[in-house]
Amino acid sequence: MKHLFILLAFALISNSSIAQNFNFGKVSKSELEEKYHPKDSSTSAAILYRNERINFIYSNSDGFVQEREIHERIKIYNKEGFDWATKKVYLYNGNNRESLKGLKGTSYNLVDGKIEKEKLKSDGKFEEAYNEYTNISSFTLPKVKEGTVIEYKYVITSARYSIDDIIFQFSIPINNLDIKIATPEYYLYNKQYNFQAIYLPKIEESSRNTTVPFNYKINTISINEVDVPALREEAYSGNYNNYRSKMAMELTGYLNADKIIEKTFSSSWEEVSKTIYESENFGGQLSSFNIYKDDVAAVLAGVSDDFEKAFLIQNLVKSKVKWNGGYGKYANNGVRSAYKNGEGNVGDINLMIVSMLRSQGVNANPVVLSTRSNGIPLFPSREGFNYVICSVESDGKMLLIDGTEQYSTNNILPQRVLNWQGRVITDKNASSWIDLRANTISTESTMLNVSIDEDFMATGKVSQQLTNYSAYFCRNKYASMVKEDQIKSLEKNKGAIEISTLTIDNLKDATQPIKVSYEYELSDGIDEVGGKVYLSPLLFFALKENPFKLEERQYPIDFVVPYTDKYLVNIKIPDGYVVESLPQSEMLEFKDANVKYTYLLKLNGSYLQLKGQMEIINPLILPADYKDFKEFYSKIVEKQTEQIVLTKA
Repeated sequence: MKHLFILLAFALISNSSIAQNFNFGKVSKSELEEKYHPKDSSTSAAILYRNERINFIYSNSDGFVQEREIHERIKIYNKEGFDWATKKVYLYNGNNRESLKGLKGTSYNLVDGKIEKEKLKSDGKFEEAYNEYTNISSFTLPKVKEGTVIEYKYVITSARYSIDDIIFQFSIPINNLDIKIATPEYYLYNKQYNFQAIYLPKIEESSRNTTVPFNYKINTISINEVDVPALREEAYSGNYNNYRSKMAMELTGYLNADKIIEKTFSSSWEEVSKTIYESENFGGQLSSFNIYKDDVAAVLAGVSDDFEKAFLIQNLVKSKVKWNGGYGKYANNGVRSAYKNGEGNVGDINLMIVSMLRSQGVNANPVVLSTRSNGIPLFPSREGFNYVICSVESDGKMLLIDGTEQYSTNNILPQRVLNWQGRVITDKNASSWIDLRANTISTESTMLNVSIDEDFMATGKVSQQLTNYSAYFCRNKYASMVKEDQIKSLEKNKGAIEISTLTIDNLKDATQPIKVSYEYELSDGIDEVGGKVYLSPLLFFALKENPFKLEERQYPIDFVVPYTDKYLVNIKIPDGYVVESLPQSEMLEFKDANVKYTYLLKLNGSYLQLKGQMEIINPLILPADYKDFKEFYSKIVEKQTEQIVLTKA
């Protein structure tokens, strides 16, 4: 029995070792046989193993060189997971450029009970230029189908001291996560964790001495986790990357050869602002430039109001310089070159606006910020800011400008910018926080007229007016469409509807509200059963289901901006019919009236009139309030789907 017990224990240990063998190429038959993830059956793929190693290797010729080694093994369960067989690696192409080396990959499939391997070949590897400072090395693993396991490994080498974000969580689960970061004591880093993340791994820190090639200390961070849950997008979650578990490591200073602090960065927000401002690609771009002098003078001739000057200057810049899609708080090309060549990144364009306005005596300053996709910097950090806009202050009022998009205007900024707060940098010694959240109510007002013909088809006219962000979102969606595509888009998800005589006024004039008008025929909005007519008064505008389906919510509900959605519906009662029953009028409020819903329905002669309004004052609903808000929203959906009943007179 003793010997049998030892043999069984050894067998169990051996099986466990085989199952957990993550050496490259050691994919097991059991991994290939797995039909679905044992702890997340809805996932289309899973990371069976992710190993990341970051080291700094010293050489006499190059000093310390960063090596970042990635090894991943991924299980593909179904077709929705095929995208995981393609990997894009972004490589910095400026000074201290990065390079990818040692790439190898293999696809594994189970065929007639045997494991077949297919190696990554040259025809599955691709190179492209992403922008002036970034290249992309991408590869796609071959022969991927449902059930395939893929595996790849590569190393990124870089002379940069900065370390890219360490990602702990992806949109699919991770079975085993193994990360180790080893940095020489000469580099001082500020470690920042995303405290908005629901999942946070256990992190261990240690240090050791080395004598190769000389005496110094190596600081090590280790993460060993199992069963890391997937980060999944939910309805109205804003940018769910804000809730991704990750760690940023920003260089805050370095030691000299005698291990004495030689320079520090980012010790405070004031120090961060000063460091940014002192860059030639930031503060150096805010002086006056002769290249635009005559154009600015012509545009502002006779104009004295600072805000009007700001509006005209941003329009001048939009007409002269095209945004190349690049982010950044620093100018890539420089104001002079961007104006001359007609193209630039965010920094080129918005620092140019500041420069032009300052040249005219306007109190204009750059505002650095983190975009919604970049998260929120919680600690002093230069790298936490990845974007810049322009602020104008006059008579105690503040105006914010982003000149990158055609339809953004004064205080109507691209959605990517609306991320808590930014830092106004007046000069190298003065900076302060400013609120970036939209505080002006955006409105969408709809008038719906409904007539019911003898075949119980609803016909009529829709008139709408949209202001502020409601108009901005509409412009971005419809301004580049031909009318046929505009109609198709408006008809989408509205049932059996045909829209005609569509007009959209002020679609390309960001200074005016948008006005939309069209006629419609709806063949499936009214039911006639046993001589009675049934219809929802909002017809194709009614909410059909509650988008908030989860029992619990990990992230806030983010409606982005405060807004009011108003409806006025007039329904002509068809001849020979009278009202048998109407939905009751109701007023609903959520949490101190942060969200309000009004539904007022009444009979007025031969017409039924509905006044409906959804008002969202605070666009952010916290996870703790999710269940209550879900119930509140369900009541709205129920109310909008309640039916009017007409019967023959």
